[in-house]
Amino acid sequence: MDCVFCKIRDGQIPSFKIHEDQRTLTFMDINPLNSGHCLVTTKAHAATIHESDVEDLKAIMVAAKKVAAAIQHALRPDGLNLLQANGAAAFQSVPHFHLHLIPRWNKDGKGFDWTPVPGDRAQIIAVGERVRDLVGE
Repeated sequence: MDCVFCKIRDGQIPSFKIHEDQRTLTFMDINPLNSGHCLVTTKAHAATIHESDVEDLKAIMVAAKKVAAAIQHALRPDGLNLLQANGAAAFQSVPHFHLHLIPRWNKDGKGFDWTPVPGDRAQIIAVGERVRDLVGE
């Protein structure tokens, strides 16, 4: 398999690991948005949330909470982004399920915002009904 995160997991590519448990691995991002930016990955390869094992998803959130607390204590950021992307259209650059933990400071000059635009209420309801009906399946 030619997955950079699997190679990091297997020690084939160096990384600065900051947390590891049975199901997850957390390491520093080599292209950080801000100082302290790290990645929490599942050890099992799954490209997106859709392929991920439910137990791995539970474990990755527990690990993210633990690492987020450490970031808060160590760096005292004003905020923290927890980001996850699925597929190229969502800007996922590595096809291995992972979370970004990004410390944020007021006026850090980094963006991640958009202007809210009111949606069409009928469309919102129609889409919501479709999704709600499938959630129960």
